[in-house]
Amino acid sequence: MAVWYFAYGSNMQSATLRGRRGVDYQHAIPARVAGWQLVFDKPGLVGFGTSYANIVPNPNASVLGVLFAVSDADLEHIDFTEGVLIGNYRRIAVPVTVLPTLPDPPRTAFTLTSDRRDPTLRPSHRYMAMLIEGAREHGLPEDYIAFLHTVPAAPEPPEAVEMRALIDDAMRRR
Repeated sequence: MAVWYFAYGSNMQSATLRGRRGVDYQHAIPARVAGWQLVFDKPGLVGFGTSYANIVPNPNASVLGVLFAVSDADLEHIDFTEGVLIGNYRRIAVPVTVLPTLPDPPRTAFTLTSDRRDPTLRPSHRYMAMLIEGAREHGLPEDYIAFLHTVPAAPEPPEAVEMRALIDDAMRRR
């Protein structure tokens, strides 16, 4: 039986979730989570001076993303690759609203949030390109994609580029 995982960051992109993470999801559905705000102030595990997507409570906001139907083992692997076990993120259950009309849509999904925040950081251009590609791939609204284009971003440091191959290898399922 599948569980639902709500992705709002680079995991929205199939090339990241299936390719880099090795998660073989069954369904992908555009969705909204009310009461949360998307921010880009989450430091990485290895400090290269750029940030990642995070969500924080805000009763007047909502976050768009993609609901993925995954196995329990895949959800555990997402936790592993996102550093849940070491406090990088924490898994929470959130109420979701699917954007297309579906019979019997999911009402709750798991997602990740973090209390590790640094508002001085910016995401890399590469990271934002992955979010935008994932949003387009799964049919998120054009105004949301336009918003993602306005997020201030920074060049990716050379150290991060060099480290990516090692990190990707460690996160890939065997």
